Amino acid sequence: MTPIRVVREGLRTGWAAFRTRPRLVTSVVVGASALAAGVLGLGVGTWTSVCRDCPSIAQIYTFEPEKATRVLDWRGRLIAELFQERRTPVSIADLPKYAPLAFVAVEDKRFYRHGGFDIIRTASAFVRNVLHGHITGGGSTITQQLARNMFREEIGFRRHGFAGYTRKLKELKVAFELENVYTKDQILEAYINQINFGHGWYGIETAAERYFGKSAAQLDPAEAALLAALANAPSRYDPFTHPDRAAGRRNLVLALMGEQGYLSEAEVKKWQAAPLPERSHGGSEGDVAPYFVEWVRDLLDERFGTDLYRRGYRIYTTLDLDMQRRANAAMDSGWARVERMPGYRHPRYADVIKAGGSRDGSKTPYLQGAFIALDPVTGAVRALIGGRDFKDSKFNRATQALRQPGSSFKPILYTAAISSGIPASHVIDDAPLMLEMDNGTVYSPGNSDGLFHGPMTLREALRRSVNVVAVKLGQEVGIQTVIQYARRLGITTPIPPWPSTAIGAAEVIPLQLAGAYTALATPGILARPYPIEKVEDADGRVLWEGHPERRPVLDSLAVYIVRDMMRGVLDNGTGYPARDPARGNLPYSIPGAGKTGTTNDYADAWFVGFTPNLLAAVWFGFDNRVTIVPRAEGGVLAAPVWGSFMRSVYFDSVPVLPKPTEWERPAGLVTAQVDRESGRLATPLCPHELVYTEIFIKGTEPTEVCDGRGGGLFGGALRGVPLDSLAADTAAGQPKINPKMKF
Repeated sequence: MTPIRVVREGLRTGWAAFRTRPRLVTSVVVGASALAAGVLGLGVGTWTSVCRDCPSIAQIYTFEPEKATRVLDWRGRLIAELFQERRTPVSIADLPKYAPLAFVAVEDKRFYRHGGFDIIRTASAFVRNVLHGHITGGGSTITQQLARNMFREEIGFRRHGFAGYTRKLKELKVAFELENVYTKDQILEAYINQINFGHGWYGIETAAERYFGKSAAQLDPAEAALLAALANAPSRYDPFTHPDRAAGRRNLVLALMGEQGYLSEAEVKKWQAAPLPERSHGGSEGDVAPYFVEWVRDLLDERFGTDLYRRGYRIYTTLDLDMQRRANAAMDSGWARVERMPGYRHPRYADVIKAGGSRDGSKTPYLQGAFIALDPVTGAVRALIGGRDFKDSKFNRATQALRQPGSSFKPILYTAAISSGIPASHVIDDAPLMLEMDNGTVYSPGNSDGLFHGPMTLREALRRSVNVVAVKLGQEVGIQTVIQYARRLGITTPIPPWPSTAIGAAEVIPLQLAGAYTALATPGILARPYPIEKVEDADGRVLWEGHPERRPVLDSLAVYIVRDMMRGVLDNGTGYPARDPARGNLPYSIPGAGKTGTTNDYADAWFVGFTPNLLAAVWFGFDNRVTIVPRAEGGVLAAPVWGSFMRSVYFDSVPVLPKPTEWERPAGLVTAQVDRESGRLATPLCPHELVYTEIFIKGTEPTEVCDGRGGGLFGGALRGVPLDSLAADTAAGQPKINPKMKF
């Protein structure tokens, strides 16, 4: 007898015996019914208790995925994104039909036919896991996966044991609710906008931008298939690190798309031969302007809190990406050039990074720097560099650091002097100066070339950056007056009333110094530097708006004269390397003005300058303030970087700005021929080589005439006397005195 017949006979015998005992039948039926009721009750109770903390219908209906905030330049180009999950949603209607269907093909081929739970898929997964002895894959539908991704906190993360089964029940409950609330296309759209594609890139639009450098609306079938392949395990199938796995998984997706009628056989073969992406696209992750992005983020973080990172805001900034890239190139070239200079004895940046980087981000051992570019009319920050390597040091030297400006502070002094009625032709003797301090010490300023040069006009002293003349001028004007002008120009850092304040001994924040120069680049209108134009929400509503803050702070006549003096600094003074055609820098056809800055022991090198439509400040130095190289003057280190940047802005194949026209000369100024040694009106008796044309505020021009006897006001007695013989202070003329001293 066969086994089947044995089973059949056994069942027949058992049933006959069962029929002869009606009480047993009743008992079994009642017991079975009770058991069924108990099981049903237990199931209902379990379902209810398990989903006590499941999302409600209202939560599901009002759910919004987290969206990355986009930081844009003033032309609307992407600079960086702020996010907890980087995501930019896209409508399924805007995608090619095969793009969402690639996900259906590989993740849930019966998606459009089930109600959120696929019994066939689940059973298949169960059998497969049993046969392998471990979990090889789940049977979750796209709806269940979406439920898991939408409400990870409520559903939980555990995959094994009782907690794993509980998670599955919660997931299924939410999936059913999703199917009740949304259409299939809405669920699929939410799914492809929600899931992680690796590298912190969430949603199909962000993934398309980063993997392929294009919008998801432009994906071809091979690209769509790769993104669908990544949905299963982004790190395992990452095309950048595991190209073979990625290609195999992508080609499987394409084959499934062919089997399910989404692609023809020929299309499958064609797209299976397509290459994989080899690098990320679609943005620099803030690497173009990381210090600027962090500055913006810090300014908005307190105002918007966590919404800043998950509501998909659009932050329109003042930055110009083209200008920022040119600034980066100019500074990179400048850093490399300084490290190649004879006498450079410090750790080099490349060596420090290779060895693991700095221990203290605000005190790096290698050469640092800062760069700021502004629209001088509005104060809009067009480019900003706060250090050499944001990853190694997030300390922003442009907006946070305190640095001695050296002679780049002098235009504030000279503006105070011209505004008080002292003309640019005023002569001061560049001769030894001894000032007794309150503590009994003597302050004796010196010049960077180690010499005294005798009597000279203020114009000549600024052009050559003569320290002794500046200190004497500060005494004439009054240090408190100079401090008041600095405050008027937006300098908020402490400025002690020392004689050396006239030559930049007091520390400043570079951004504030750059802002102060806006009043010199315009008719005395100070523009506060600002980085943000406006913040919009995802629907385009303006949430916050920044406005230029401009106010008149200086007399336009005095400003015009000081600016003209600063043109001499740039054109043929200490700032000449910014113009030097041999260095490929800014041609004379572009009107410009500026000032170099060098400090004690050559520890800081500056150049701050401007044209009618652009202002830029450059600083080089070390965080621990040591000599950069011997004779590290602002004209040698910083001015060439400024000139290179400016030239690129105006003369690259695709200029960033139009070439500016000359500054308008205000009414109320007069010119006169002046003898440069005496400061008096020139006559035919004056030596021809000493006569030049000076600009005056009407009423301040000289009335005495040159007598032609030579020697000037002081007879040139000390011209060319070495400073060493006079116990001068330091090379840059800063005092070695107790910072607590008052004068």
